[in-house]
Amino acid sequence: MTTTVAIALGALWLLVIALTIAVFALARQIGVLYERVAPMGALMLDDGPKVGEQSPVFNLTGLQGESVEIGQPDSHGRLVFFLSPTCPVCKKLLPVLRSIADTEAAWLKVILASDGDEARQRKFYAQFDLGRFPYVLSTELGMSFKVGKLPYAVLLDESGTVRAKGLINSREQLESLFTAKELGVESIQQYLQKA
Repeated sequence: MTTTVAIALGALWLLVIALTIAVFALARQIGVLYERVAPMGALMLDDGPKVGEQSPVFNLTGLQGESVEIGQPDSHGRLVFFLSPTCPVCKKLLPVLRSIADTEAAWLKVILASDGDEARQRKFYAQFDLGRFPYVLSTELGMSFKVGKLPYAVLLDESGTVRAKGLINSREQLESLFTAKELGVESIQQYLQKA
């Protein structure tokens, strides 16, 4: 009987040692995975005005008839958010834009930009209650920033200089534009590569 207990106790100790080794191996793999899957910022495409360059200047008219200036020096920075009424991700990000417009109102103005059928744009504008944002329709604006996919955002500082830009699919990616501006880098990916 004591031999059986001793064998069982020895087997349990071997099992505990094996499990301890497995836990350390898994912890190491989690650390490696964390490094590989770093925070993903907005996907910056290499087209259009580069980060650090002056934005093209636009004097546009919004859907409410207001004058909307993009690229000129101003007391506020600009977040130009390109969207479409047919883009489901764009619609998902509208509450995030409202939140950003509220929290960053001291230094930032959010401008919505699109192109296409004006009647459809006005319906979208009314349906999602976007009256607080200037909303411009300009094919030239999108072409100047080389917007190929939506939603896309460009962050301009008070001098009209491009500070960050990229394809946006989530709140984190939108916020990464502000982080890139604060860190003085083109994108979060560039910052992580340097680190």
